Amino acid sequence: MLNDIQLLTGLGWGPHFHSQLTPEEWGATLPHRVMAVHRGQLVLSNGGEDLFLDLAGKILTEDRLKHATIGDWVVIERLTGDFLRVLDRKSLFKRKAAGSAHQHQLVAANVDTLFIVTSCNDEFNLSRLERYLALSYDSEVEPLIILTKADLCLDPGKYIGNVRKMDSRVLVEAVNALDPDNLKCLESWCKAGQTIAFMGSSGVGKTTLVNNLGASNQKTGAIRKDDSKGRHTTTHRSLLPLKDGAILLDSPGIRELQIADCEVGLTVLFADIERLSQNCKFNDCRHDGEPKCAVEVAIQKGTLDTRRLKNFNKLMAEQRHNAATLVERRKADKDFGKLSKSAICAKKGKQSY
Repeated sequence: MLNDIQLLTGLGWGPHFHSQLTPEEWGATLPHRVMAVHRGQLVLSNGGEDLFLDLAGKILTEDRLKHATIGDWVVIERLTGDFLRVLDRKSLFKRKAAGSAHQHQLVAANVDTLFIVTSCNDEFNLSRLERYLALSYDSEVEPLIILTKADLCLDPGKYIGNVRKMDSRVLVEAVNALDPDNLKCLESWCKAGQTIAFMGSSGVGKTTLVNNLGASNQKTGAIRKDDSKGRHTTTHRSLLPLKDGAILLDSPGIRELQIADCEVGLTVLFADIERLSQNCKFNDCRHDGEPKCAVEVAIQKGTLDTRRLKNFNKLMAEQRHNAATLVERRKADKDFGKLSKSAICAKKGKQSY
């Protein structure tokens, strides 16, 4: 068991997950982390071996939010290789599925820190950073804003100051991503057992940053024979180890997140505007010309930035739209299920209730 835990710790195992297994379960089961999800299969690892597990049967529960995704920990029977359950998560990134489905799509689970990467040049955009921060807060993941290309900027402190004016709680570091020695300021977030994800626009230096933090694709060992439940494989992993022991969750989906069911994150991020709104004359004040609007008074006094209010309204509108389409889709799915059940019962000559 001790050796198992040592191997699992290298993948991000910790007390939150350990407490969910009884001593008896440790003898009969072994946790695995989901390293990737593709082609209808989960790629799992226990720190020593990799395993493919088909996405079928018990793995696919009716609740989509309980499906296994990258970063999840799942319990597997030692003897049979059967899937038993997904362990409770510390955090979860999700998004509105593409197209007309209007459903949630799971992106990544159990991330400890989100590295939000931008650069000290014209790419720097506070409204974009606020979007990323809202997603981070809603997913219960600690954000760290990393300002790259600080070596090419005359005054990196100006960018740091703008970030802190936007949100005084968020941590920010300015770095030269090309210099590994300059990245020592990130060491406290890259310790063994930590899982990190990256978010940011193209061209800000994410790849350079990742490479100089020591990310590398790992290959598996020997292939186990005659395993009907799965097989070992050499595979590109979506969870990559860093040189200081942390795990990088490398998922393109993280970079494509939209605001959907993100009301908590927006409330946390824009707590200043929410507090001001409580003093508006009307409860449904839109802060756009209504009489006795406390938010507009703050803008006139210079204690609230107009850009911040505009982005708040934009993100809240996006949140309301995406949340509404999700609700509509859920209702349509429920109504379709009732209709299908009625049709089946009618075909069998039975009355449905």
